[in-house]
Amino acid sequence: MALSKQVEESLKAAETNLREALAFAARSERPFIVRELGALISHLDTVMSTDTMFDKLDAAIQIREDEE
Repeated sequence: MALSKQVEESLKAAETNLREALAFAARSERPFIVRELGALISHLDTVMSTDTMFDKLDAAIQIREDEE
């Protein structure tokens, strides 16, 4: 089951806001903050990508079960 449109849009908005925060942080914050903001962006991207992978896996399993 794919992410709902609302969840996907919210995740993309969060990613955009974090990228903006990262740009400002890179100029004035400690390296730890910059690293953590980057990690948050990476985690959001992973959530969206992994959900797509699970959808493909579910489809492949369904095809396999239908063949049996």
